[in-house]
Amino acid sequence: MKALCVFSGGLDSMLAAGLIRSQGIDVLGLFFETPFFSSEKAVKSARSINLPLKTIDVSREHLEIVKSPKYGYGKNMNPCIDCHAFMFRISGEMLEKEHAHFIISGEVLGQRPMSQNKKSLSIIAEESGLNGLLLRPLSAKCLRKTIPEEKKWIDIDLLMDIKGRSRKPQMELASKMGIFEYPAPAGGCLLTETVFSRRLKDLLNFKANPELREIELLKHGRHFRISNETKLVVGRNKEENEIITALAGKDDQILSAIFFPGPSVLLSGSPSEESLKLAASITASYGDSKNGEDTDISVEGKLTNRRLSAKVIHKEAFKSYMI
Repeated sequence: MKALCVFSGGLDSMLAAGLIRSQGIDVLGLFFETPFFSSEKAVKSARSINLPLKTIDVSREHLEIVKSPKYGYGKNMNPCIDCHAFMFRISGEMLEKEHAHFIISGEVLGQRPMSQNKKSLSIIAEESGLNGLLLRPLSAKCLRKTIPEEKKWIDIDLLMDIKGRSRKPQMELASKMGIFEYPAPAGGCLLTETVFSRRLKDLLNFKANPELREIELLKHGRHFRISNETKLVVGRNKEENEIITALAGKDDQILSAIFFPGPSVLLSGSPSEESLKLAASITASYGDSKNGEDTDISVEGKLTNRRLSAKVIHKEAFKSYMI
């Protein structure tokens, strides 16, 4: 007998995998990689409990869900119900190939108001197409019986009845199972973060089909929308300057101060001459020069190599453009 575990790397998914493995059932962890959720935590957690883990990149498919989720968003740009159903649907499609019999997850009834109430858990199971093949070991005794329970593939007495937002039951269970190293219960999904969601919404408003590198750019620097056609990403340190430059597209331009240290600034879109001057002023003002000074800014791109003169002014002047 074998189960596939949709594995985030958090304590709940570690415990779910442990409960099923303790019954002599093989478990393979599945992590679905997207631009919004890194596999780093999952890889580390899986290694700590000797769980085999397979990472599947679903970036393109997942982005389409983020653009227009059937069940809407949470507090920010997080389409949790649609996202979970999507991951479980792909897991179900992998059952035959992996010679597995059912799917498990670390979801806990009532832990998250949008995606882990009884109605949402039911919708997720139905939308995934799994229905009775989706088992949530940590809350199984609080939910409708699944096929693995009905067919006695597992010992139902070893399943749990955890519900609510308290972490105490999970921590006690972890101690009993000998799991002492696990991540703090922080989110990890960038779509739940206010600033990142605001940047993503802006990007999708002005570009329906962004490149994955443009999604990656949202994680770095300061972002300014200076016109409908033009956006800036301003590096905050040497590392970000290097990342921003590396993520520039073929039609993007890089601005930098010539005579003093300052940020690398990525300019994308089709800037007017007025927007280009504003971009140069922002570049100058976030560098190491004094207010009121004039300085030269380099503008380099595939078809551009020029200098602009810009005056350093107080950064508060650009606050209305910041995303």
